[in-house]
Amino acid sequence: MRRGELNGLYVITDTTRFQREALVEAVSEAIQGGARIVQYRDKSGDAERRRDEAAALGELCRHHGRVFIVNDDVALATEVGADGVHLGREDAPLTDTRARFQAAGLDAIIGVSCYADRLRAERAAAEGADYLAFGAMFPSPTKPHAPGAPAEVLGWARERLGRPVCGIGGITATNVGDLMPHRPDMIAVISEVFAAPDIRAAAETMAQAMAAGPIESLSSTNHDPENP
Repeated sequence: MRRGELNGLYVITDTTRFQREALVEAVSEAIQGGARIVQYRDKSGDAERRRDEAAALGELCRHHGRVFIVNDDVALATEVGADGVHLGREDAPLTDTRARFQAAGLDAIIGVSCYADRLRAERAAAEGADYLAFGAMFPSPTKPHAPGAPAEVLGWARERLGRPVCGIGGITATNVGDLMPHRPDMIAVISEVFAAPDIRAAAETMAQAMAAGPIESLSSTNHDPENP
């Protein structure tokens, strides 16, 4: 189930800014800018809207050949044909989640938030997590009180646990170069792309910064791809 595609720019939806058609358009712009993985994250209780949005984003990702992940909700992920789910500390246990997918005949991707907790990461890897996310790597506007994670944990997990690794939390085109020496497979962002005035250009700038490594070669503020 597309595990070999767990790399590159990973965008997480901001449904406080965009909903329904506007959300699909925003994600389409991010994909055109270079996003390779899309996570639908919406913590509201609006089941009808969540189903409609997830279904539309799933179709969009399939059209563009992108990996589509749903935050936490196995039933929703199964209903809309998502590639998998992402689990946080307060979500269902990984083993239970895997069992639910298997009962539905699905071999789904399951990602796990590990924060800066190496024991949690080791346990998740042992239980079969398909990728491990660590953060906040930097102060995050989405979760300003989230505890920080050292960049070194990315390289440690990649070497020790043999799973794709994702950095998340406060990452921008300005500071992503500080993480790249630790060889994260994925970089996850919300505000850096979806709060930008030009979403496509912001995604392009982030993807370029990830590929370039040290950020001195790129502008820290300009999202215009014709004027880097």
